[in-house]
Amino acid sequence: MLIRRSGSCCARALRLSTHHHAIPMAVPSPLSSHLKPFSSFCHPFPRGHGFKPFPQFLSSSCSASPFSSLSSVPSPKPDKRFKTPVAAALLEIGGVKIARDDVVRESDPTNNVPDNIFSKIGLQLHRKDNHPIGILKNAIYDYFDTNYPSKFVKFDDLCPIVSVQQICSLQNFDEVLVPADHVSRSYNDTYYVNADTVLRCHTSAHQAELLREGHSHFLVTGDVYRRDSIDSTHYPVFHQMEGVRVFSPDEWKDSGTDATSYAAMDLKICLEGLARHLFGAVEMRWVDTYFPFTDPSFELEIYFQENWMEVLGCGVTEQDILTRNGRKDSVAWAFGLGLERLAMVLFDIPDIRLFWSTDQRFTSQFSEGKLGVKFKPFSKFPPCYKDISFWISDSFTENNLCEVVRGVAGDLVEEVKLMDKFTNKKGMTSQCYRIAYRSMERSLTDEEINQLQWNVREAVQSKLHVTLR
Repeated sequence: MLIRRSGSCCARALRLSTHHHAIPMAVPSPLSSHLKPFSSFCHPFPRGHGFKPFPQFLSSSCSASPFSSLSSVPSPKPDKRFKTPVAAALLEIGGVKIARDDVVRESDPTNNVPDNIFSKIGLQLHRKDNHPIGILKNAIYDYFDTNYPSKFVKFDDLCPIVSVQQICSLQNFDEVLVPADHVSRSYNDTYYVNADTVLRCHTSAHQAELLREGHSHFLVTGDVYRRDSIDSTHYPVFHQMEGVRVFSPDEWKDSGTDATSYAAMDLKICLEGLARHLFGAVEMRWVDTYFPFTDPSFELEIYFQENWMEVLGCGVTEQDILTRNGRKDSVAWAFGLGLERLAMVLFDIPDIRLFWSTDQRFTSQFSEGKLGVKFKPFSKFPPCYKDISFWISDSFTENNLCEVVRGVAGDLVEEVKLMDKFTNKKGMTSQCYRIAYRSMERSLTDEEINQLQWNVREAVQSKLHVTLR
């Protein structure tokens, strides 16, 4: 197995300018609303694809009253127990040292990376052989090693701090042809270290550099970061795998078909085999779609557990990407998949937060090389609900609300859901959100929930500039 780990890319990203620029705040447009980067289908469960949600933990009781009101209890005092733990001040990824101050910069107005996100950098669940994410990664490696011996080079330790523009060899947007007005570039969707540097949104950020280095067959696996909603299938840190194969003219000239058709046919054969390797003899179908960096573009769906499920997205690489990176006369295909999305199905894991659990009742259930061992739930602790209502400002977004709630409650928050919205005669808009708190390891008390909710209310009011009701 060929595994390469590199840290030089990270060092270059960390040396990027830290001067203050305005963050690109993408406004959805008729164009951007129809564009999807690989990261959209690599997220565990992309919005709007009709995937049936997983059942939540069952509950029969709750030590805290499910809809208890803050108005019935005294105002809690600030409690340090609920402060999000800060990770080690110095990390090392691929031989490169990363300090907290390189990533979290409270004094920089272009930075929106909180401590709870920095704490996930370097954990690299995909490199743990007895973790569901690592088990799945290795199963995919096995498929490529068996069917393409010694061809695909594996990268699983590339730095997640990447540039956004063509000023460095690691590109999150420009070099994979993400349009300038695409919503994924916005401060609302992406974690910015500074105006020029982000935590990667997708493993495609490394594609151009690896092509320039001369690689023609490679798999890139890594943790990726996205500001997102809070529920059982969405989390701001998840894991992707990107695959690329480049063909030279000698490989298709005698095939009797053009280069694009040749690459598309090879791509589909490869990925249909991968689906059978992971899921068995399942029915499959290909769906035409659109991605900025492939043409034609496809999504592979399988019929699994009585539902059509999207497995991955892929396509024939845009020629402009190859030309820019020294492959003018070549053709290539690329695919991307979300490891959590598939692992939740293969292992029957009902809540995405569980992947980050260090509870032995979770970790002891999985072993290296054992793909598809069904998770046995160990907790039936009930959820506890709290509502928060406020008059919103023009700058309010739901992603910002979720960031604030997650920053206070961490993984004790299970869901944030809009319950009601109205606009009064003065044109002021009020929104009411229901927050579901639930620990996966123990029952939460009224005191804990009230303290968390009080801290959330204070943070929402001070950070989002809304008026509480």
